[in-house]
Amino acid sequence: MHFAPYGFRATYHHLCLSARIPKDLERDPSSLVRAVQELHHARELRLADERDYANRRRAEKARGMRQAESSGSWRNTQSGTGHVAYCPHPTFHPSEPLPVVVERVLSSSVPPGEAPASTCRVCGRHDNTIAWHEGAYHLHQLCRDCGVSLGVQRADAPDPMPAARQDRQWKDIWTLRNESPRSRPG
Repeated sequence: MHFAPYGFRATYHHLCLSARIPKDLERDPSSLVRAVQELHHARELRLADERDYANRRRAEKARGMRQAESSGSWRNTQSGTGHVAYCPHPTFHPSEPLPVVVERVLSSSVPPGEAPASTCRVCGRHDNTIAWHEGAYHLHQLCRDCGVSLGVQRADAPDPMPAARQDRQWKDIWTLRNESPRSRPG
């Protein structure tokens, strides 16, 4: 199973910050071990949740329930991406350790009748979003506090300026030149 709880870019940025991975890896090779351990611990939580869900569904199917009930869990908001808390902006993501965030999302539920997209499963804030155009074809509603995407819609047209800025920023992150902490889109 691929596992990038915030999406690849935001998860990579988070791990670089939390494990304090330096640009010159020879200065601190154990930083990679710290990053892998954090990711592994969070993945173990997700795998345990997957096993529980599979066992529950198997029992439901044995009782004749072919459709999974809408339980208000995080699964009802996923589109098959495998992201637990998708953060489309690479530097705007939760700052807590991945296992803490993953466990919180996995145990969260939205009460029946409440719009799932209005409540952030990571920080619990309600109706607290900002709009962010990623430059290509999508307009995201991000949680103002932690950067998790609470909704996405198709944008009218691509905007080349944010797209170019995102490309430059990602190249800096990927080459470990971006040592800035997590930040809101601006």
